[in-house]
Amino acid sequence: MGAAEQFIGLMSGTSLDGVDGVLARFDAQGRPRVLAHAHRPFPAALHDELLALNSPGSDELHRAALAANQLAEVQANVVADLLQQAQATPAQVLAIGSHGQTVRHRPGEFDGRGYTLQLNQGALLAERCGIDVVCDFRSRDVAAGGQGAPLVPAFHAIVFGGQTTDGAALNLGGIANLTLLPPAGDARPVRGFDCGPGNALLDFWIQRERGLPYDASGQWAASGQVLPVLLARLLDEPFLRLPPPKSTGRDLFNPVWLAGRLEGLPPATAPQDVQATLAEFTARCAAEALQAEAPRTRTLLCCGGGAFNDDLMARLQRLLPATTVASTATAGLPPLQVEAAAFAWLAWAFCHRQPGNRPEVTGAAGLRVLGALYPAR
Repeated sequence: MGAAEQFIGLMSGTSLDGVDGVLARFDAQGRPRVLAHAHRPFPAALHDELLALNSPGSDELHRAALAANQLAEVQANVVADLLQQAQATPAQVLAIGSHGQTVRHRPGEFDGRGYTLQLNQGALLAERCGIDVVCDFRSRDVAAGGQGAPLVPAFHAIVFGGQTTDGAALNLGGIANLTLLPPAGDARPVRGFDCGPGNALLDFWIQRERGLPYDASGQWAASGQVLPVLLARLLDEPFLRLPPPKSTGRDLFNPVWLAGRLEGLPPATAPQDVQATLAEFTARCAAEALQAEAPRTRTLLCCGGGAFNDDLMARLQRLLPATTVASTATAGLPPLQVEAAAFAWLAWAFCHRQPGNRPEVTGAAGLRVLGALYPAR
């Protein structure tokens, strides 16, 4: 492998809005330069099936296998889009890093080991694209006693670290996760953890009440009033009080969880007031976690779809008056490219047999090379 190498990263997160992909060139230190970005939404039937597979149901093994096949087809189309944009050939790409679609995330539970499950069809993706595929990144960290998540802090440190003051990155996907970045020369390690919901509850509520896929710019939430009683119920979630390392997903923050906290509200409660309260809850989870774990943070860089939610960003800024809240675009990497670029980097790390986890983040027993390889035909 040469000094400059090209990798593709594919990400479909808990927001379930589709597959984001990037083609990036990495230098010898693993620093990326994004050459192309593409997105393909999920077909409605696949979206609904992936969402349903987050909960127990009938004939799950059969349905999950077929959903993984369909996911690979969407991913292969994203790869084709990237190659076309960059006028590149499959032979010029060393590997694809594919996150897959998380449908269950239960580390440390049941038998003391637990599991994390991402639907993926690495063999089919390699067959369709003619490029090596690296996937199943999280399970090795879980096998080493870790949470398997979040995995992006190691990448955040490369692209956003090295500042003169304490910084942080906040990924606002379906679930929100924080990365805490000490300044250059500071001996403290990079840390990170899931801090609560991102867009999952906000998207669910507007889909149910207004039939829209998401609250564009947070305009609907901005039109409502925060309900103090509901906010207090939401903030009473025990997960929020757990110390890091910790991770979560739709296994916890889902419609059933929300329904339990909506019980007893007056029948005339305005749905936009519920949306405003969910937005305030989402912002509070992140802001209070940041203040508790890294109170000296002066810059918070936000990525994921939530970075385009003006109302949510304004709430974060109000709750963190001493911190500049900004998009990762201000640091050179647009919000919708960050996670896909992170999985391109994880593929780079795998190919160089470098660890992709941070034990301080996940709680794993040590550094581990993450992923499994499906060679191209």
